[in-house]
Amino acid sequence: MDVGTIGRAAGLFAVTNVDDIVILALFFAQGAGHRGTTRTIALGQYLGFAGILAVAVAAAFGATFLPEAAVPYLGLLPLALGVKAAVQAWRHRDDPDEERNAEGGGPAALAVAAVTFANGGDNIGVYVPVFATSGLGGMAVYVTVFLVLVAVWVAAGRFFATRPAVAAVLSRWGHVVLPVVLIGIGVLILVEGGAFGL
Repeated sequence: MDVGTIGRAAGLFAVTNVDDIVILALFFAQGAGHRGTTRTIALGQYLGFAGILAVAVAAAFGATFLPEAAVPYLGLLPLALGVKAAVQAWRHRDDPDEERNAEGGGPAALAVAAVTFANGGDNIGVYVPVFATSGLGGMAVYVTVFLVLVAVWVAAGRFFATRPAVAAVLSRWGHVVLPVVLIGIGVLILVEGGAFGL
């Protein structure tokens, strides 16, 4: 394995996924106190990122499963999940924090996967030319490094969500921040991609 390729892969992953750490921390805050939260979030993150890689690798070989015009509409996934989270937060707005956290149940793996995939639409656009020009061996290195770094990102999201100061803020405001972030991501993807003529 070429050390230079590993370094470039790590840098590319970090640059294209820095926003995921915040989203992962919010998911960890949502799942605080629930068994299996780390496993569920990791599974969802891997599913979503595997989807991103599958599309990017296929496109690098010339296959297009997702027409370019459809990519902006991926913003509907986090938008819908954000609206759902906002409705739940509104319904439980008068509940004490402990009660609200107990009823939440934590994030579902498919919800995490959907947000990861939708938020990675721009990643696909970056990964395709890199994969196409790196050859089969280089592409394998990129994919391997990316999959290892997904675990690092999950650990970083958990780390930030469990720092006392951050945990206190997320515990108090996470039920408000998560819907806002998801809706914001959804709107941003829709607007930047020109969906619905925006």
